Amino acid sequence: MKTEFPRTLSLLRQERGVSQRTAAGDLGISQALLSHYENGIREPGLAFVVRACEYYHVSADFLLGRTLSREGGALTDDDILNMADQGNILRGSVLATLQSKLISGAVSVLFDLLGKLNDKAAVNEAAQMLNGAIYILFRRLHRAAGGNEAMFSAPAELVAMGLPAAEMKLAEARYVRTLEALREREAAFPELTGESLSKNYPGSGQCITQVLHSADAKAAGLVKE
Repeated sequence: MKTEFPRTLSLLRQERGVSQRTAAGDLGISQALLSHYENGIREPGLAFVVRACEYYHVSADFLLGRTLSREGGALTDDDILNMADQGNILRGSVLATLQSKLISGAVSVLFDLLGKLNDKAAVNEAAQMLNGAIYILFRRLHRAAGGNEAMFSAPAELVAMGLPAAEMKLAEARYVRTLEALREREAAFPELTGESLSKNYPGSGQCITQVLHSADAKAAGLVKE
């Protein structure tokens, strides 16, 4: 069973605000057995999965980590933000878990597609762009938390002036140039329709389409402003 299942099962219980003993009683099993399920020590049968879905009001696909939507469909931006409402006792961690699943799933699909081109430059430049984004986000978090700048070799003032962002733009330019060269050589690009992504990447295909939809909607909104 997918490794997401134990974590999701535990998060849903904590989100509901009930103890392991209470949830186990409601689900008709012992607390010890529920603990085993939540820690991935044992795998439940279908009957338990059905009861857990009814108890937590989620789809089996969500519980098993096959989709990010509790109802089994595509998530909207509002769906994700609603996970962080005031009534959710784990609003920060649940939202972080959802966003982590979205982004990691999208990145997995992206690099699998790039791997089909069998071109190291395309893969390396894409990785450079993503590495730059993670570096910027982490370093700003590190600085806000009062971390020691000695951890980094790039001067803080140059980072603040946009040095990592500039390198990301250069990587993007090299990435575009590499893809154009592949197109000119008539390389076999994989099919990139929504239907093909859903078919070839069950579960994670939804991640990349969700990320694309969200970013595209924001970009379109900026154009209209």
